[in-house]
Amino acid sequence: MTENAAIQNQKPARAARQRPYNHAAHEPMRKFLRFLTTNIAWRWLAKIDRIEGLENLPATGAAILMINHIAFIDPIVILGNIPRNIVPMAKAEVYRVPVWGIFPWLWDVIPVHRGAADREALKRALSVLEAGEIVLIAPEGTRHEALRDVKEGVAYLAYKSGAPVTPVAIEGTPGFPSLSQTRWSQPGVVVKIGRPFHFQPIPGRLPREALKQMTDEAMYRLAAMLPEHRRGEYSDLSQATSEYIVSGE
Repeated sequence: MTENAAIQNQKPARAARQRPYNHAAHEPMRKFLRFLTTNIAWRWLAKIDRIEGLENLPATGAAILMINHIAFIDPIVILGNIPRNIVPMAKAEVYRVPVWGIFPWLWDVIPVHRGAADREALKRALSVLEAGEIVLIAPEGTRHEALRDVKEGVAYLAYKSGAPVTPVAIEGTPGFPSLSQTRWSQPGVVVKIGRPFHFQPIPGRLPREALKQMTDEAMYRLAAMLPEHRRGEYSDLSQATSEYIVSGE
């Protein structure tokens, strides 16, 4: 998320935000892109070892997938291996990546201007959730080897929408995509989908302190699914609280 000045330099992303969200209009293109990734792209994008916990993914209705972000390909791995179409939130700069930038356009990814809170991106994410779809968010907003510098967007969206949060731990994506036989001979990608949870409703205006605690409680849930070297600022699991969390779908 960036400051307002950066928005003026992101014309494609700004234009994408201004279009009203229409679930039905995007489904044919998303199904076509999923077909391509399933039948063609995974032959060179990444080696998928296993996907665990698919039974924890809400079968219908709105949901928020919260992932750790260690490599460029992480959101693509989720898009191509989750049995529901999801709408990622991604930094606005992805619209400007040569060649690859066409994919966010076609999928209608939610562009996020990093820095200060991007209210337009949050509003668009809420509209996707209101349509009963899944939003994918990396709370750190960018790639890190271990969890740190977490933003509070995931807690805000979950609180405002009432949608369940499903933590998703990713390991093994660094080094992909790759044409190297050495990389393909090494362990591949493992995705672990955790049990969903809700945040308890709070009467009146949500205090900033509560939003921060909600974020930390969610991140500890994710950290507990990661190997120790990926936990970063959430390494000490004994500090985890669950004051605002309600388990279950």
